[in-house]
Amino acid sequence: MKIIFLAAGEGSRLGEETKDIPKPLVNINGKSIIERQIQLFQNNNISDIIVITGAKNEKFNLKNISYVHDSKYNLHDQMGSLLTVKEKIDGDVIILFADILFDLNILQQILSFNSNFGVAVDLNWTKSYEKRIDNPIELAGKVLIKNKKIIEFSENLPIKKEGYQIGEFLGIIKLKNPSTNIVQKCIIDLENNHKGKFHDAKSFEHSKITDFLQEMINLNTKIDPIFVNGQWCEIDTPMDLEIAREKFL
Repeated sequence: MKIIFLAAGEGSRLGEETKDIPKPLVNINGKSIIERQIQLFQNNNISDIIVITGAKNEKFNLKNISYVHDSKYNLHDQMGSLLTVKEKIDGDVIILFADILFDLNILQQILSFNSNFGVAVDLNWTKSYEKRIDNPIELAGKVLIKNKKIIEFSENLPIKKEGYQIGEFLGIIKLKNPSTNIVQKCIIDLENNHKGKFHDAKSFEHSKITDFLQEMINLNTKIDPIFVNGQWCEIDTPMDLEIAREKFL
């Protein structure tokens, strides 16, 4: 199993916390966000780990990790960053955001889920936004589901829709062949051929992971929801950081 972290973001919404370091290195009770994630994988015998860096990349110094620098991190979004490692998307892979934290229970649910293409989804997600007062619930990466089948990925989805389940995408994708090969080929094809708007984004390079997942849905690729239960949080704002430090001691 290979792990690919998207860690190129600047984290400007965290203000002084990211003045001198990239967001994944922000301290959570003695350990950085990404260090906590990496140790969780390593404790589960997963050591093939790649980190895509961007802003202040020289600050990353964790050992036994492969780094790929996204030198154009400020010119694109998540998918543009993922393009820097497109050749490394092979075999069994987990692709995830480097600004989230999750517990062992969630990791075990993801690792044990038997699917060629799965994404982690939280159906009990709205409750967390009661405390995230500086992070609008409308901006969540939402997933529309019916009969355990993913219909749509979009920030523009409503919070509720009659006859459907709506969950939040955690920012974790699990791939196994042949789906890994399909994803890699699709990314390369989009890089070479797509022009103009791309789902919710103005272009493919400026798109988010959820835009790409929607493209795969449109191409009739089966993506399974991995319904997870446990402690997790995304860290975008000062309030998110406060919540993370309360949850992960």
